[in-house]
Amino acid sequence: MPVPGLVALVGALAAACLVALWLRRAPRRLQSAPSPSPRASDVELLGTSELGAELGERATLVQFSTAFCQPCRATRRILDDVARAVPGVAHIEVDAESHLELVRRLDIRRTPTVLVLDEAGRVVRRASGQPRKVDVLQALDAAVS
Repeated sequence: MPVPGLVALVGALAAACLVALWLRRAPRRLQSAPSPSPRASDVELLGTSELGAELGERATLVQFSTAFCQPCRATRRILDDVARAVPGVAHIEVDAESHLELVRRLDIRRTPTVLVLDEAGRVVRRASGQPRKVDVLQALDAAVS
């Protein structure tokens, strides 16, 4: 006969695993910036010198990726599609491993992380994980208005 404490422990572990799997698969929405971290709010403007590419005329989608990140590839396709479809929007992909100082300043904790910048280079939205296309379009609407 199993010990009641062991049964409760196994049940709790199973429940925690299910919740973790659900949270991992749930789409990440683009949240208003700055993030809760005080370090992320230290950076007011991002420009060509930090990102290594020109900003878009109306908005810029900045994606932090790593070489072996599977969701980064899908995120790249989504952001490229949006940047091609919306005039004045640029997509810049930043290799997180090559830009560790910037990653620390912006408090990037996982890849992909997407930042939506307005025309001046201010971070107006951010998301961790693979965003949905509709969420990216809504975030761009907030950035350009």
